[in-house]
Amino acid sequence: MSTDGWRRFGAYGADRDAGNVHGGEALGRALEDALERLITEGGIKSPVTTRRGLMARMRYLTTHQGGPAALAEAGVTATAATLRAWMKGTRRPLPANAEAVDTAYWNLRARNVLANPGPLKQHLNRGGRGTAIEIHPINQDVVLETRRRELRVRRIQGRYIWDDAVDALAAGNAAALAGIWVDAIQELDSDWGAYTYVSHLGLGA
Repeated sequence: MSTDGWRRFGAYGADRDAGNVHGGEALGRALEDALERLITEGGIKSPVTTRRGLMARMRYLTTHQGGPAALAEAGVTATAATLRAWMKGTRRPLPANAEAVDTAYWNLRARNVLANPGPLKQHLNRGGRGTAIEIHPINQDVVLETRRRELRVRRIQGRYIWDDAVDALAAGNAAALAGIWVDAIQELDSDWGAYTYVSHLGLGA
């Protein structure tokens, strides 16, 4: 897209592709993906359909604050005695209840990870080395042909932005994420404006 097109995004048709978004929005999505990986990769690996997987989930749900509420929200209405039997492995829940226990576990784990963003910040900061960001430019097929320009996938090393970015994500502060993104791409020098809007961001984390 022409050098001034990013300043008036959509003036030449770039907004006709819903996948073309401000880098701040794409950064938020990339952080959500990283958070989801942190939640799942650090979670219980055994399926809830196994005795070990069920007992591990029940142990988590009964020893962490918010567990009973998470079970109720997932639709588990079993008595306290039944819950204890599930946790000890002396009884097995019906498939629908096992699925609900699994839902309750992942919902509670997600809330607990979100409430303590420190590990995600540490993961992205990597002791000051930062995390690589792969920047995919906007789809220019929808842009007026005379305003298209040659853009390629770029890669930058994001350093010293992650604490603020994770806090902005947790607060739902889109404006802060947008500002962080504009600051981050300054290292692209004169070409930075062309990457204010992107189609996708990938994090090397």
